[in-house]
Amino acid sequence: MSSQPHSPAEDHASTSQTHAAHGTYGSYLVGFGLSALLTAIAFAVVMMPMFSRPTTIVVVTVVGLVQICVQNFFFMHLTHRSERWNFVSFFFTVLIIAILVGGSLWIMYHLNRNMMM
Repeated sequence: MSSQPHSPAEDHASTSQTHAAHGTYGSYLVGFGLSALLTAIAFAVVMMPMFSRPTTIVVVTVVGLVQICVQNFFFMHLTHRSERWNFVSFFFTVLIIAILVGGSLWIMYHLNRNMMM
């Protein structure tokens, strides 16, 4: 072990390599612009009834899924070069949300079916 003191710049250089890369202002602006555009598209599709109800639901769902991808890429920095644990925690979160939403819908369906006689 070396007993020589470290400078703050050396400490920062050694720790910054272990953290995920952060985006630039340009990438944040692109992400914000895409998010705002996708939100405006979903809002316009719902507020100005251009399509049938099932088509509107599909369009809003697809725009929402694209919005999730944009947010993960530009703001959460989940790319193919991300650390393995970032993906593991993300997919675990998706699994928990799917279980909660699916279970809640299943319970509400069965309550509605059994209580409305």
